[in-house]
Amino acid sequence: MPKPLSQPDTALAKATSIIEQALTAPASRPQVRAFFDEATFTVSYVVRDPGSSGSAIIDSVLDYDPASGRTANGSADALIAHVRDQELEVVWQLETHAHADHLSAAPYLQSALGGRLAIGANIVQVQDAFGKLFNAGPEFARDGRQFDHLFQDGESFSIGALQGLALHVPGHTPACMAYVIGDAVFVGDTLFMPDYGTARCDFPGGDAATLFSSIQRLLALPDETRVFLCHDYKAPGRDVFAWETTIGAQRRDNVHVHEGVGQAEFVALRQARDRTLDMPRLILPSVQVNMRGGHLPEPEDNGVRYLKIPLNAV
Repeated sequence: MPKPLSQPDTALAKATSIIEQALTAPASRPQVRAFFDEATFTVSYVVRDPGSSGSAIIDSVLDYDPASGRTANGSADALIAHVRDQELEVVWQLETHAHADHLSAAPYLQSALGGRLAIGANIVQVQDAFGKLFNAGPEFARDGRQFDHLFQDGESFSIGALQGLALHVPGHTPACMAYVIGDAVFVGDTLFMPDYGTARCDFPGGDAATLFSSIQRLLALPDETRVFLCHDYKAPGRDVFAWETTIGAQRRDNVHVHEGVGQAEFVALRQARDRTLDMPRLILPSVQVNMRGGHLPEPEDNGVRYLKIPLNAV
């Protein structure tokens, strides 16, 4: 959970320091290449240190056709091609959370490019909740061991010479993390473009008041901070997809949580909106795979892998 306002937020102070330092030094600002998957409206990123070959991949996509149950690697192969063309060394495969709208391609990318797979430490709560929903059995570990690293709030990491820091921003899910890298922050589903608003909070472990606190934490970062989003759905009146904005623009213009909107107002708005939303089209296959770190369920005795569909349970 974010720190109560009465306590010093040392993680936020460290994040602010990283951003302020990067804003004065171009060599400390990451180069960011976005890859948009229109089938799931997801943006994946290759983030590189401009002074070296060090890089990270954030929120990759495994293509999945729910009608046939077939997976494909086209989206991931585009990332691989870019990394190899630029002669990059992938040191991290970062997940902002256990996505409910697309399957992660992290294991496939690891096999081709390497990099440590990481997510927030509270993934264990997500694994517990969805392990029960899917009756995954004792063979499904609920301690996060499917990932190479579980980030704690305020934990530092590096990509080449770039400084990074993980910020815990729950509310959409209990395990949501934002990754500050130089002058950029990758916020997952916590925020969308200012004209679209904020993440839903009606999944297991989600909470609108918690999301409001997490967003306030992000909005306390410097105005010039570049903000990279995990999704875009084109707000009414906008004809192009977009996924990059700034903290200043979010604070000024976000339609759900701009400056002056209080917690009670936001919670009422978010809860009312969530009641109107359908479940994401790929939530059942996505969560089963993503709670396993992107690995597909083990084959059964006929050699076929299966995903479960719980009936009348969601």
